[in-house]
Amino acid sequence: MEALRVERLRKSFGGLMAVKDLSFSVEQGEILGLIGPNGAGKSTVFNLIMGTFRPDRGRIFFKNREITGWPTYKIVNEGVARVFQIARYFPHKTVYENVEISAIPNEIFRRADQTELKTMTVCRRTGLCGDEGCGEGSCLCRVQWPGMLPQGGLRRLEIARAIGTDPELLLLDEPFAGLSPHEVDEMAHLISDLRREGQTIVLVDHNMRGVMGLVDRVVVLCFGEKLAEGTPEEIMRDPKVQEAYLAGGGV
Repeated sequence: MEALRVERLRKSFGGLMAVKDLSFSVEQGEILGLIGPNGAGKSTVFNLIMGTFRPDRGRIFFKNREITGWPTYKIVNEGVARVFQIARYFPHKTVYENVEISAIPNEIFRRADQTELKTMTVCRRTGLCGDEGCGEGSCLCRVQWPGMLPQGGLRRLEIARAIGTDPELLLLDEPFAGLSPHEVDEMAHLISDLRREGQTIVLVDHNMRGVMGLVDRVVVLCFGEKLAEGTPEEIMRDPKVQEAYLAGGGV
């Protein structure tokens, strides 16, 4: 069953065509890689899906329901969440409290103990509890501030805040950007774990080698257009893709 479908999306800014007649779909439980050189239009596509931008033309469907032009909060409530490349958090709240805030809105009348259980579960799933586990008042996520986290920890916090909203579709924007090799490995394991738990994921990145071991299929963008679509193996062999990356400075 399709989780997401976009049909002939188009978006321009002045004289710049950022996305041109783009169509693709994502199956439930799949990881789709949306890749391309810098400036290919990847983040614009995410902004269109999340309602940040309204398309000039085209339609967006989530679980066969059209969401084109919906406000962002309504799209989130419907079951779509986005993780930004640059962490957005409350600096004066603990890691636990940052995750707890995202766990509340979907169930306004949830009991405090249910919110706590969900928050701790999300922290544990995303590796924010440290080596001592969780459930106790001294758990690392309860006493640590976001500013104390390394870059990889901040990225995990962003993912925790996103999955706290109970999304059925998770949009990851440049999840590996700025991470050390060890943090890249940890992030790849986390994404794989989420997928094994049934999470549907669209992963945006400009680094082709960084995502090929994770994704089921790949859509390649170049100057806002779909250049190629296929399995990772097919994309790696595609001469058009190789040429686009060389021209665009990708790797």
